[in-house]
Amino acid sequence: MCKLFIEADPRLWQTRLKSVRLNGFSTSVRLENLYWQVLDEIAQRDGMSLPQLLAKLHEELVFAHGEVENFASFLRVCCGRYLALQLEGDVPRDLSTPIRSLDADAILAREARRSGRGRSLSSVA
Repeated sequence: MCKLFIEADPRLWQTRLKSVRLNGFSTSVRLENLYWQVLDEIAQRDGMSLPQLLAKLHEELVFAHGEVENFASFLRVCCGRYLALQLEGDVPRDLSTPIRSLDADAILAREARRSGRGRSLSSVA
């Protein structure tokens, strides 16, 4: 079992630091290369650059929840959810379908039903 993970390309878990402007301030985000690849795919789906996606996610996160405690962790969870939602069929694997075109409320409702909670983790604070 472990061989499948251990013998993967080690570049996937190497970290890379990227500089980005969030709320008018320059900052850096350190993530593993695998996460940068997934975030780049998400950005491309909606015709954005990676820095544009990061700025938009940060802006909307601050608007919805106030201060951002750990943006890198939030981004990792975004990547995991994106991949999980693709496996569930809620996010099409066809990369020509923009994320912004999807019905987020319907997807969140289906996700909550699958988890048996009636609401998603994102609504628990």
